[in-house]
Amino acid sequence: MENEHKEVMELVETLYTMVSEAWGVPLGNDKCIVEREKALEVINDLKAALPVEIAEAKRLVSARDEFIGNAKREAESIRKNAEDRARAKLEEQAIVNEAKRHSVELVTNAEIKSKELRRVANEYVDEILRRTEESVAEALKAINRSRASFINLAGSADETVEEPETENVAEPEEN
Repeated sequence: MENEHKEVMELVETLYTMVSEAWGVPLGNDKCIVEREKALEVINDLKAALPVEIAEAKRLVSARDEFIGNAKREAESIRKNAEDRARAKLEEQAIVNEAKRHSVELVTNAEIKSKELRRVANEYVDEILRRTEESVAEALKAINRSRASFINLAGSADETVEEPETENVAEPEEN
């Protein structure tokens, strides 16, 4: 196209030179004499070259428009993909944050329940031990009474048997 472009410009330059160098007409300052055949030949060459130049220019403009359209579509696609990825990252982060919050909540609840369970278990064990202690103390008193009765009964039957020492038997402490 550059050669054709030079050709068109050369043809225009030739036509300009022909007119500028043409002989003037007497008493007609704005008029000149140009060789008709040469001028028509240059004009015909221009007419032949211009449609090619115009068609090429139109093709380039069309190609440029298509390129710009493709570039815009690609840019829009890239922008949309970036937005989608950003949105997905935000949603993922929100899920992670919610999971962390839920995890902390579960651990806190578990710790609270564990402390409560320990407290209730300690109270239960303490109550069972207290009852066991009371039962053992009652049983020990009953054994001491039975032994004392036995000794009294055995002593009245046999005066030579000494009384058992009850001082060594300790009474359990009451809580």
